[in-house]
Amino acid sequence: MDLVELFMHWDAGRSKSELAVSLGMDRKTVAKYLAPAEAEGLEPGLGLSAGEWRDMVAGWFPSVVDGRLRQITWPQYDARIDWVRGQLAAGVAGAVMHQRLVDEEGVGGSVRSFQRWLAATLPEEVAAARGKARATVLKPPSAPGELGEVDYGMMGHWRDPATGKGHRVWAFIFTLPFSKQPFVYPVTRMDQAAWNDAHVAAFEFLGGTPRRIVPDNLLTGVIAPDLYDPKLNRAYAELAAHYGALVDPARSGRPKDKPHVERMVQYVRGSFWAGRSFTSMAQMRAEAARWAREVAGNRKPRALAGDRPWEVLERLERPHLVPLPPRRLEAAAWAVAKVGPDCHASVKGVLYSIPHLHIGVRLDVRITATTVEFHREGVVVKSHPRIAKGRQTDLGDYPKAAGLFLTRDAPWCREHAAAIGPATAELVNELLAEPGLHRIRAAQRIVGLADTHTPAQIETACAAATAAGDPTLRTVRGLLAAGVTVLPRRPNGDNGAGAHLRGPEAFTAS
Repeated sequence: MDLVELFMHWDAGRSKSELAVSLGMDRKTVAKYLAPAEAEGLEPGLGLSAGEWRDMVAGWFPSVVDGRLRQITWPQYDARIDWVRGQLAAGVAGAVMHQRLVDEEGVGGSVRSFQRWLAATLPEEVAAARGKARATVLKPPSAPGELGEVDYGMMGHWRDPATGKGHRVWAFIFTLPFSKQPFVYPVTRMDQAAWNDAHVAAFEFLGGTPRRIVPDNLLTGVIAPDLYDPKLNRAYAELAAHYGALVDPARSGRPKDKPHVERMVQYVRGSFWAGRSFTSMAQMRAEAARWAREVAGNRKPRALAGDRPWEVLERLERPHLVPLPPRRLEAAAWAVAKVGPDCHASVKGVLYSIPHLHIGVRLDVRITATTVEFHREGVVVKSHPRIAKGRQTDLGDYPKAAGLFLTRDAPWCREHAAAIGPATAELVNELLAEPGLHRIRAAQRIVGLADTHTPAQIETACAAATAAGDPTLRTVRGLLAAGVTVLPRRPNGDNGAGAHLRGPEAFTAS
């Protein structure tokens, strides 16, 4: 099995150095085992199954087919098998047993030879001593339409010819264990949008949805892994509910919970990806769908007894899949945003207004390609068309007073000031003449005096303030409060002091 794994990785395009690091073998050992394949002119990208590689390995290396093939020292180990069993039961390591055999019994052979004899002769005892079962319990076959397995597999690097930018490409792989039919959807980002889009594309490709989906514990699918009560990502749970599927995540660190899609990753990498070039992501995805239908769907897995996956899907499994809903789910992502004091919340760098009653509250945000919805305790409190940048403001979200302030702009002030009178209009225009309109609030308040004073009173006060050279809101308010309608003119020179008409002698008299 180690050699089969070696050749399948080599077939997927991995170098000898990568194989040595990944499989824990010396690079020279890797080269030795690959030599027969290279001598026959074989090259990576054949896309052979594990069974086909097993047959070829048996021909190249007959000694590895029968694990009981004896080496020179093995009969000596066989004669001491009961002693070895006792050592295993006592928890003695294989290397220590070998050393004791050499020192105390005079048995020759290397430690590696002894370990091979242990694995071939006492596999169950060795497994029990290591605290784990040797046997693999086969998963029961799933019923048609019952199960779909999901995973990502790293394909390699791709440079977009249109932009010249390099990308790492992963393949989203969805496999139906009953029909063995896969679906492949290449992506350059493994985010929430790509995860949901890939699922929708898979359901439409297969013509329905399996009743149960087993994904890996990616955050795009599962927030909190748990054997009994996993917490699903909200967008993923929404997608599953829309398409009528139950999401049953694999246990963390247990790839055998989804063995069919795990085995499919190497096949996709070797058969679909290796040695090919693509002009665009759209062309890559179209080619992946074609490959899934015409190549992967046309193979003959041993488990199907000569049938082809695509034929089994159409004939036996598709009628049992959950039918697609009438409406295609608009892919959505969820986020959390806090409403600031200015009645706005930031979503992906854009500010959206929220009713002022929710200031300081963290809201759930549902984001689609066209809309942004804000939810509080499951209730939509605000919805906006989605924009790329800037600010989206509904003035009705502000408190009444603030809303009035924002709607009463400079043209509004000028129009209502002119309705009061020319003196008021002149004063307001002078206020609004300053750059930046930073005195618009004062202009609004002057116009607002019409709520408590007559136009004549406001006109007189504005005219007096202008004549006094102090046309400000404070002056106008002061004049109205004092009941003064005309400011006295300021005298020149002596400021109105009384004159003393005396001659010079008045100052010299004793």
